[in-house]
Amino acid sequence: MSAIYFLIETLFNLFLMVVLLRFWMQWAQVDFYNPVSQAVVKATSFAVNPLRKVIPGFAGMDIASLVLAFIVASAKVSVLMLIFGGYWDAAKAAIDGLLTLLGEAFTLVFWILVIRALLSWVVQGYNPAAAVFEQLTEPLLRPVRKVIPPLGGLDLSIMVVVLGMMFLQHLVMDFMR
Repeated sequence: MSAIYFLIETLFNLFLMVVLLRFWMQWAQVDFYNPVSQAVVKATSFAVNPLRKVIPGFAGMDIASLVLAFIVASAKVSVLMLIFGGYWDAAKAAIDGLLTLLGEAFTLVFWILVIRALLSWVVQGYNPAAAVFEQLTEPLLRPVRKVIPPLGGLDLSIMVVVLGMMFLQHLVMDFMR
């Protein structure tokens, strides 16, 4: 049964991360003509576009993608609850769905920052994937660079943002207990 649990959790989490990535890409105003951006849009359009007809954007944010992310997170919790718990509780599914959404958002930001750091060591010149990671993370890193500028070619801003994000994640989880 743990293999089935792993499979369900992984499939839901992967789709949830792609939906969150779409929201983040629009918020960060990433180039949507980039092949990586196009892949994310194509992977989520079947679910986001119908929601957009009902849920408009607000202040430049794609609220339909955020609502879809919450629906996916709550559906994940509901499916796991039904299969492994034998019951379904709507309130618990909604609350745990919100916590799942927050947890996956922190995880996504962490991995995007790590991948950007790794790509900065390897990629020379222009690379479409590296460009997307740079556009996604720059709004998070720019304020830190104003306080801690790069030291002799060593940019500590990614490490500072990762540590701050991990602190926030622990703070949120402590608050929820």
